[in-house]
Amino acid sequence: MATILSLQGVTKSYTGKSGEQTSVLGGVDLDVEEGEFIAILGFSGAGKTTLISAIAGLIEPDAGRILLRGEPVDGPGNDRGLVFQSYSLFPWLTVERNVALAVDAVHKDRSKAERAALVRQKVELVGLGHAMDRKPSQLSGGMRQRVAVARALAMEPEILLLDEPLSALDALTRSKLQDEIERIRREERRTIILVTNDVDEALLLADRVAVLTPAPAATIGRLFTVDVPRPRDREAVNDDAHFQSLRKDIVEYLGALSQQGAGTGDASVALPEVTPIDLFAGRREPELPAAYVAAGKSAVERRYLEFFKLHKVYPTPRGPLTVVEDFNLLMDKGEFVSLIGHSGCGKSTVLTMAAGLNAISSGGIVLDNREIDIAGPDKAVVFQAPSLMPWLTARQNVALGVERVYPHASKAERRDIVDYYLDRVGLSASRDRMAAEMSNGMRQRVGIARAFALSPRLLLLDEPFGMLDSLTRWDLQDVLVETWNRTKVTAIMVTHDVDEAILLADRVVMMTNGPNATIGKILKVDLPRLRDRKALLDDPRFYQYRQEVLHFLAEYDHGPAKAA
Repeated sequence: MATILSLQGVTKSYTGKSGEQTSVLGGVDLDVEEGEFIAILGFSGAGKTTLISAIAGLIEPDAGRILLRGEPVDGPGNDRGLVFQSYSLFPWLTVERNVALAVDAVHKDRSKAERAALVRQKVELVGLGHAMDRKPSQLSGGMRQRVAVARALAMEPEILLLDEPLSALDALTRSKLQDEIERIRREERRTIILVTNDVDEALLLADRVAVLTPAPAATIGRLFTVDVPRPRDREAVNDDAHFQSLRKDIVEYLGALSQQGAGTGDASVALPEVTPIDLFAGRREPELPAAYVAAGKSAVERRYLEFFKLHKVYPTPRGPLTVVEDFNLLMDKGEFVSLIGHSGCGKSTVLTMAAGLNAISSGGIVLDNREIDIAGPDKAVVFQAPSLMPWLTARQNVALGVERVYPHASKAERRDIVDYYLDRVGLSASRDRMAAEMSNGMRQRVGIARAFALSPRLLLLDEPFGMLDSLTRWDLQDVLVETWNRTKVTAIMVTHDVDEAILLADRVVMMTNGPNATIGKILKVDLPRLRDRKALLDDPRFYQYRQEVLHFLAEYDHGPAKAA
């Protein structure tokens, strides 16, 4: 096949507010063949969006050349269709009119009927023929992103450029759109360049994977050929030895690159021997449910945390809606459980009830022989967004909680507690940085340090890495594993990432789809602690566990009826 796009020594730098030059791209070389699917994989801030914007002609490189069919790229053109991470739709226009705007601008030489037919054909191609007259506010996030893809395709570009178009979507919607992109590749036979931070997404869709080195001055470090036969099924490739080997090679290469950044760190201070006060001491204990007391007389000895016939019902204009139904789970002290399932299956609802932030409709949750009915620092929560005070430093943000649960400790001891956990999460050099000046990954590190510093009875993590790219997520998973290994706090983590669930947990609890969601399956993860990502990739049991979870999620892809 002929080369359609050639990048030769492409560089780009930006000038900061202080006048300092920051090199983003340090000489990128890449040849793309006609009809090829290239995935560009890299860390946050590595210059992926800068690179794709240069290919689209939206920014001009400082040096080097970008050639399209041998001719220099000089500004944007309808030969390159671009889909961003954000949808960029006009909210007052219908799906049809949003796509028609691009068609009318690009295909002025065609008749009105031809343009209308083109709009309908591309909208139907992305599965939205039934929603032509809807406005963006009436669409889900995944549907809005499909409109953006249809709009780009309607320009009939030679090259389709996708800049992390799926990263803000939940796992199920993301998988459905990955299938749409694969179908478009097959039916439209376009040349496609996808910027992504998801290794599995790259391997599922691409012919080759180009890995960018970390900033500054990013270059393409390695090119991997994805010679896994098409069509590629998510479950089937998981059992493919060649896929496993290729995935391992990419993960290990990315792991080697990530070691250039901050990971876990050694503490510069010793953790003081101070125990937190019990803020609930002396408070009248609520009467435990009679059924729970009766069940407690059984032979079960280790019942540190129990979810007992838990229900959550919300009132709606159409009547009561049961979101979670008959959720039952026993956990030992020091156990780590991952809660996984499709969006809307009630994972976060269960977590917020365990935190005391969401009223329980019926049933109960008992922690350390106390029924949970109120929020408190004995139940530390790390949300998807870390909820820091932006005008405070990392040290001050963590100190807010420490001062509440350690009022009997000396000022020096409280400071050492704060510094110990900030050091553990790799922020020893950033203790006095304002939260507003930190990246998302750094802010989430502060949130993790704050949670552990409370010495909680229960640690609750609600997709804490969901807003981060997968490579930053790996780094913070390692931070979490290392810190948890030192504390052995009882923990529950809501996640949609299969690898994350297996890496962290003693058991993976899989939930059925909502409404009326409940536990569908529990998988015991019999892998040794301490866990290392590289070692896991060499353990055949890891892929067996992965297959079990993937199969469960596939069964519930379209609701519980399919699994029955």
